[in-house]
Amino acid sequence: MKRFYAFIIALMVVSMSSCTMPGNTIKTTVEKKPSMVLTWETPEGLLVPESVLYDKKNQVLYVSNINGKPTLKNNQGYIARVNLDGSIKTRLWVTGLNAPKGMGIKGDTLYVTDIDRVVAIDIPTGSIRKIWEVDNAKFLNDIAIDDTGRVFITDMATRTIHVIQDGQILPFLVVDNNRPNGLFMKENTLVVGTAEGVLKIDTPSRTMALDIAHQGGIDGIKALGENRYLVSDWKGKVQMIQKGQAPVVLIDTSAQKVNAADFEYIPEKNLVIIPTFFNNRIVAYQLRQ
Repeated sequence: MKRFYAFIIALMVVSMSSCTMPGNTIKTTVEKKPSMVLTWETPEGLLVPESVLYDKKNQVLYVSNINGKPTLKNNQGYIARVNLDGSIKTRLWVTGLNAPKGMGIKGDTLYVTDIDRVVAIDIPTGSIRKIWEVDNAKFLNDIAIDDTGRVFITDMATRTIHVIQDGQILPFLVVDNNRPNGLFMKENTLVVGTAEGVLKIDTPSRTMALDIAHQGGIDGIKALGENRYLVSDWKGKVQMIQKGQAPVVLIDTSAQKVNAADFEYIPEKNLVIIPTFFNNRIVAYQLRQ
């Protein structure tokens, strides 16, 4: 009987195998969608954090705190230092600012926008080294720095990009798109997040072209591979966008009224660190692709 049952089982296996046709193969692998998983969040102590910047050399995060309204000159704005585990290293590292927003690092200098001026901070001492007052500026926002040390700054209200070069700050270009905001440099190209999408500016020729149309406005923008970006829309949404493809929403906290401002992305740690503006925290997520 044992041999008989073994024969029947073997016959069933062969029969089932013969019924599996190439066109009827059942796929068991599920395509993974990109996602972000909450890792940590800061304790109390931050006041209207607008931007986060990673200092790889010193292994610390700089956080600009508006501490008031985004256009109010109150001398209450400050820069905090936060550890990579979310603990606050120095809450009031640099004080006496107004409404600090975007930041950039070159050497031992941290550049910060502050409504209508740009402030240079000496990183080793935490002291203000220099201040540039910007003529006709209304809402200076983000910063990007090229390999030569030129510092580019967006003015969201006037659609102007300014540049600090040879110690002087001058208008560089007025862009076609509304509300130029987030900014980063890739070789000789400025990549700008605007109300219409991703704008690319060739800095030698000062020519511009809309690379990816995107609705909802862009606050923070970071590169995520070739022609693929992470973007935030301030209201609370972080998305992955790429030309010719539909945006992928990674998180959306707009219903909870938790903002997503000028975030930082650390590729080697797969870490996305988001300032929540009026929610008074920065929140870190692990990016899974």
